[in-house]
Amino acid sequence: MRVQIAARHCEIPEPIRQRTEEQLEKLSKYEPRLSGAEVVFEVEKHLKKVDAVLKVDREEPVHAAGEGTEFREAVDQMVDRLSRMLRRRRKQLKDYHRAGGSEPFSPEP
Repeated sequence: MRVQIAARHCEIPEPIRQRTEEQLEKLSKYEPRLSGAEVVFEVEKHLKKVDAVLKVDREEPVHAAGEGTEFREAVDQMVDRLSRMLRRRRKQLKDYHRAGGSEPFSPEP
C-alpha cells in the first residue's frame, strides 16, 4: 500500500511518521484491496489533527479523522476509527453473501 503523508503548519517527527505508516499497513488485514492512503497532519492552536483517506479498489474511499493534544493520540484515534469502519464494512459484505445461500430450497406440499 502506498502511503502519502503531508503536513500543514507543522513538522512531523520521524517516529510519528513511521508509526503512522505501520498502523496503516496493519489495516490491510481488514481490507485486502487497500491500494493507498493519504494522511494530513495539521496543527490548529493547541490541537493536533490527523485526517486520512484510504483508497479501496472498486469501492468508495474511507475517511476518518483524529485529534488530540499530541500527534500520537490523534493517530491512534484515527486508526481506531478506520479499523472500526473497515471491520463493519467487511462484516456487512460477508453477511450479505451468506444470506443468499444459507437455507436449502424445499418446496412446500
